[in-house]
Amino acid sequence: MGNKKMEVFVNLTKKDMVVSVEEKILPESLVFESLNPFPGYYHNLPTDPGSMYIYLVMDKNHPLEVILRATQTIEKKYDWNFDAGKAYLSIGSTLLDAIRIKHLPSLDLLVKIQEAYVDQGITFLMKKKLKGKLEANVKIVKFLELEKLADGIFLNTQDPTFAYIEVPKYLSSEEFTKVSMDVKYNWQGHEFDAASASFYLGGVLFEAVRIFSDKMDVEYLSAIKKLYAEKID
Repeated sequence: MGNKKMEVFVNLTKKDMVVSVEEKILPESLVFESLNPFPGYYHNLPTDPGSMYIYLVMDKNHPLEVILRATQTIEKKYDWNFDAGKAYLSIGSTLLDAIRIKHLPSLDLLVKIQEAYVDQGITFLMKKKLKGKLEANVKIVKFLELEKLADGIFLNTQDPTFAYIEVPKYLSSEEFTKVSMDVKYNWQGHEFDAASASFYLGGVLFEAVRIFSDKMDVEYLSAIKKLYAEKID
């Protein structure tokens, strides 16, 4: 039987270090760039615009459906291709709603993408500045197409540097950090970055770990999955 592909609704939670973007954005809008989107991965990462992770902070909670519909309209109208998801950022006591952008074709398109979203009725937070390097707790929600490689192991078909491994139970942020530290301490293989995740499939919520690495095969991911299961139990 061939590997099964499926579209799923994914939740991802992580800590991110961000800094305000000051150029090539709508004047007085609040935009963040992730300084280190994969802190557990120590290889040099590309620095081109397509590899940047950008948060466009909105002035209110626009539903994911509205963001997806606007994104599809923008991509079709302007023949742009980028990835957009809904993001929630918590920076200290400040809570922010945002659109998380990646695979940006060019930095020069950033302000044009903002303007295109405004044309679609999505408005951005203005005249609020947060300076310096900031630690944010981030939750991202989006739809993905995953390919099942083995039991409890799934690969992102659009970007095969990402995979999802199923874990036995939900972990709080503190529990996930502790378990992941235990896993990394006992891991002898190729490095990876991990983030807490869950996804809906067939009406069931699955708890998972998102894995980022340049080495993705069933043996490698199975070993990580096994070690997480051992440390959780």
